[in-house]
Amino acid sequence: MKYFLTGKGNITRDELSTPATNPKKTVITFVVLTFLLSSIFWYLTSRTPLVADNTTLLLLYTVGSMWCPALAAVITRLYYQHNLKGFGVGLGKPIWLLVGILLPITVGLFMFGSAWITSIAPFNPQKAASVLTISFIPALLLGILFNSFLAAGEEFGWRGFLVLELVRFQTFTQLALLSAAVWTLWHLPLIIFGSYHGTGSLLFSLAVFIPSVMGVGLILAWLRIISGSVWGAVLFHGFWNYFIQQFYPALTESTDAGEMMLGEFGWFVALMYVILALIFWYYRNKLPPLPAEGV
Repeated sequence: MKYFLTGKGNITRDELSTPATNPKKTVITFVVLTFLLSSIFWYLTSRTPLVADNTTLLLLYTVGSMWCPALAAVITRLYYQHNLKGFGVGLGKPIWLLVGILLPITVGLFMFGSAWITSIAPFNPQKAASVLTISFIPALLLGILFNSFLAAGEEFGWRGFLVLELVRFQTFTQLALLSAAVWTLWHLPLIIFGSYHGTGSLLFSLAVFIPSVMGVGLILAWLRIISGSVWGAVLFHGFWNYFIQQFYPALTESTDAGEMMLGEFGWFVALMYVILALIFWYYRNKLPPLPAEGV
């Protein structure tokens, strides 16, 4: 009997999903559903002008699209398995939750700190004086909580469901690359047809975004498997979105060179996540045995 580690301990490979269910069928169903549901919000977003009056509406569309993977996963799980087991809702070991929190904060600080030190995008003491205060703590916590809520919608689908289904018939390298590729493709409509891109050319945004998401997708798959829990991935995703998109930029002066270097569509994040992904991939032998690897 082969075993795979989950947040609640070792379970048999047959408990990953209904034994009679072909995992390739569940994966295809989930992906198709995710893209179909998300297309509703992609269309609404693309048809809504990016002006101040539409801020709330666009935020609602963002929430809707980011929760489509979770909804698709729930529908797929209920249809094939008739229950909601297997999402990894156990907390797992605290160390992996801590990694999910500290890694994006550290990477972000290194990235923005490099820009501050080199004056590519200088540190802004005036902005920092208003941000780094005790009175800012409630806003900080609320921002982290809201971004983690949004991230949970994606992560319960991509890592909570997709990675665990791919585990049943693929090696770690295969499932990490495939799940990351699907996740990357899911972002492309809003980059190409919407406003979700950097300040440079569309080609530059794609050139830095694709390796970034592929790299972080591998890291999140590694965390999901090593911890047996989805929460490390949720925290990583939520903290990353808040600190990279909001917190660190609030401490930084805006420059043309900084716009090209920093944030989700900066060249530095692509470089960092490719390097980190290679490190995590190197330590793939630290993961528990996967059914597809025949251990």
